[in-house]
Amino acid sequence: GTGKTFIAFQIAWKLFHSRWNLSHEPTRRPRILFLADRNILADQAYNAFSAFPEDALVRIAPDDIRKKGKVPKNGNLFFTIFQTFMSGNSGDANSGAANSGVANFHIGKNANQNANQEIGDPSSEPSREPRGYFGEYPRDFFDFIVIDECHRGGANDESNWRDIMEYFAPAVQLGLTATPKRQDNADTYKYFGEPVYVYSLKEGINDGYLTPFRVKQIDSTLDEYVYKSDDTVVEGEIEQGKRYTETDFNRIIEIKERERHRVEMFMDMIDQREKTLVFCATQDHALAVRDLINQIKTSSDPHYCERVTANDGALGEQYLRDFQDNEKTIPTILTTSQKLSTGVDARNIRNIVLMRPINSMIEFKQIIGRGTRLYDGKDYFTIYDFVEAHHHFQDPEWDGEPEPPDVIDPPKPHPYPTDTGKPKGGTREHSIIKVKLADGKDRAIQDTVVTSFWHPDGTPMTAREFMEQLFGKLPELFQSEAELRRLWSSPGTRAELLYRLGEKGFGEQQLTEMQKLLDAENSDWFDVLAYVAYTLPTVSREKRAALAHAEITSHYTAKQMAFIDFVLGHYVQVGVGELAPDKLTPLLKLKYNNALADAVADLGKPDEINKVFAGFQQYLYQQIVAA
Repeated sequence: GTGKTFIAFQIAWKLFHSRWNLSHEPTRRPRILFLADRNILADQAYNAFSAFPEDALVRIAPDDIRKKGKVPKNGNLFFTIFQTFMSGNSGDANSGAANSGVANFHIGKNANQNANQEIGDPSSEPSREPRGYFGEYPRDFFDFIVIDECHRGGANDESNWRDIMEYFAPAVQLGLTATPKRQDNADTYKYFGEPVYVYSLKEGINDGYLTPFRVKQIDSTLDEYVYKSDDTVVEGEIEQGKRYTETDFNRIIEIKERERHRVEMFMDMIDQREKTLVFCATQDHALAVRDLINQIKTSSDPHYCERVTANDGALGEQYLRDFQDNEKTIPTILTTSQKLSTGVDARNIRNIVLMRPINSMIEFKQIIGRGTRLYDGKDYFTIYDFVEAHHHFQDPEWDGEPEPPDVIDPPKPHPYPTDTGKPKGGTREHSIIKVKLADGKDRAIQDTVVTSFWHPDGTPMTAREFMEQLFGKLPELFQSEAELRRLWSSPGTRAELLYRLGEKGFGEQQLTEMQKLLDAENSDWFDVLAYVAYTLPTVSREKRAALAHAEITSHYTAKQMAFIDFVLGHYVQVGVGELAPDKLTPLLKLKYNNALADAVADLGKPDEINKVFAGFQQYLYQQIVAA
């Protein structure tokens, strides 16, 4: 999210306008290729380069090639995917892979030395004839090639995508990735050499170009499952005594009540108006979660949540474009399995929900990168972690470069292929086990939710440190807890304090955001200030009012208490703003049906009513309440 595509644009812009080219022709503008491995990434880049003249931009697509009978050559900036270039005159090689893969923070440049070969060294050319559309271009056609997400196919020496890279050996090749690999058969450094520029996640957050994040770790009594005889096996054959764990759910075994419970949990915790990505185990799981979300949502829009996976085709791509459009609010939530983990630039994502294990550090970084983009009013984002993925933060590679491999064995493949609904080598239908829990067991599921905050380097921080990073330190407008209580207990001094806080950058919006960070939306702004300044535990407004009620009752008449209880009800439901001086008259009108004469009859003259309204508030903030 720090601008790899923007850097590619700037380089291309300078080369284009300076008429740089490898053949040193003084009038020819360069021919530049932007190569990705998914259509959405190629389309994003094509749109990002819109400042170039329209006739200079070419989107290479197989349908256009087949229609015209030849590859396009009339242009300067060409955008395509590996799969399109590999298809063509020898069949559609790899054509089904167009939407696979992952993405993340580091930029490398290829000196195009497979060993230490110079650019244009004939020994770097492939020994066999090209088999795809790319072979219809001369080897020296492109002057400059940008390989997006180069930790994937382009750097994999076992992939025939490398044929394209080696075929166009004369071109300068620039690799872009946020997550370089060091695996033996996919070593980004081995192909591209050492990076010419590196910018870390920590630097991006500390410099203000990326947003920090908090994690809600959610554990439940159904994170693991052992079959009990009172449960019903709806489909498949259960293994008696086997403990099914997170990696088994929704691939080997399916328990609908478990998934519904998880969906209900995070839907209750998020602001349902905020854009959210949910990562699921398989495409079928993503479909089931989508349906559950749409059953639970408060929105009336039928497209509130949509699935975007490899199988959703053009319709899924349209849902994704709508989701990326910050002027649109629908769809608000997307479910996916693998497809959206990389490269998707949707800046206003506020929540990422992890409902499947994250198998690698690279994938984890890529998924986190979906939330780090800046957007107006977005101070941070939240990860809802059902699968203990947050342990990746403690890995030394979290904010560093991958270590060179010290073993020669290739990495073991994941037991299941990506973005499919079936185990490798089998079919989903005969392997999935569907279990229905005995009546009442779904209601007995117990949960633990722990909110944590993380430094960009992967070390935990306190909530106070996190908020100071976001908003700065609280101004010294009170010198002690006792002074804060005194100032907050009176409507007049509280209003003055809030005004001065707002002047220092701690206005209502910031205090409300701090409430959310502390999971204290039902608490008073006093609790936010007391927590940040003095680490006092937060108290809900309902509990604060209940604890103070006996003391308040001892000071006022029954009729006065009837009005005070009415005010306290609004305070509990709405917040401390209901205790402001300008709220007194509206509250009286509401309580007495606009008959202020009745209010005077019950409560006394205006001065007396003012004293009652201001006086009872001091008891809300006494020391005993927060003890």
